[in-house]
Amino acid sequence: MPSISAVIIAKNEEGKIRRCLDSLKSFAAEIVVVDSLSTDRTAEICREQGCRVFLREFDGYGSQKQFAVDQAANDWVLSVDSDEVLTSELQEELAGMTGPGVLPFDAYTIPFSLVYMGRIMRHSGLGHEMHLRLFNRNKGRFTTTAVHEGIVCDGSMGKLKKRILHLSYRDISHHLEKINIYTSQAAEELSKRGKRYSGFSVACKFPVSFFIVYILKGGILDGYPGFVWSYLAAFYATLKMAKTVELQKIK
Repeated sequence: MPSISAVIIAKNEEGKIRRCLDSLKSFAAEIVVVDSLSTDRTAEICREQGCRVFLREFDGYGSQKQFAVDQAANDWVLSVDSDEVLTSELQEELAGMTGPGVLPFDAYTIPFSLVYMGRIMRHSGLGHEMHLRLFNRNKGRFTTTAVHEGIVCDGSMGKLKKRILHLSYRDISHHLEKINIYTSQAAEELSKRGKRYSGFSVACKFPVSFFIVYILKGGILDGYPGFVWSYLAAFYATLKMAKTVELQKIK
C-alpha cells in the first residue's frame, strides 16, 4: 500500500490536538490539518508538530473534511477528528499496511469505542460501532450534509481489527453544548428536506428513545455513564424534532 495521509479538521482544540497527533506519527507520511480560524493555539501547535496547516472558514463538516482530503499528497487518506486517538494496536496495524504492494480493498472501516465520563462504553448502542475512515480518495469522498457527514465509496470495502478511541466530551456541560449545536444543524437539514413532525410525536420521543437506549440497547449495563448517555441521547432526539417543528411554524 502507498503512503497514508492523515487529515484532520479542527477549531480551538489546543487542549486535545497533541494527543491525536501523537497517535498518528508512527505510520502517517504526513498530517494535514484544516483549521477553522481558531482563536487559540491549535494551528500553532499543529505547525510545531510538523503538520501541513491550512486556514479555512468553516462551511460544513462534510465540505471542510473533503477540502482536507483534497490537500493530501497521497491518495490513501485516513480521516480522524481532533478528539479521537488511535490505540497503539491500531497504529501497529496501519504501519503494517504501508509500504510496497496493493491492498485488496478500496476502503476500510475501523472499530470505534466512545470514552464517556472516563468509561469505555461497551453497550448503550455503542459497543459495535464501525466507521469508514481509511480510503482511496479516487474511490470515495465525503457527503456534504450539515451534520453526521460520511464517506461514500464506490469501491470494495474491508475491515480493520483494532480501535479508535473517541474522547468527545469534556463533561456534561460540553455534551449539552454539542447537543445544542448538532440539533440545530440537524433540524435545518430536516426542514430543508420537508420533514414534518406533530407535537404529539415530539412528546412521545423522549420516553421511547430513553427506553430504547437504556433498556433495549443495554445502557443500564454501562452503569451511571450509561444512564447519563441514555438520558442525553433521548434529549438529543427530542430536541432535534422540537427544533424542526419550530422551523415549520416559522415558515
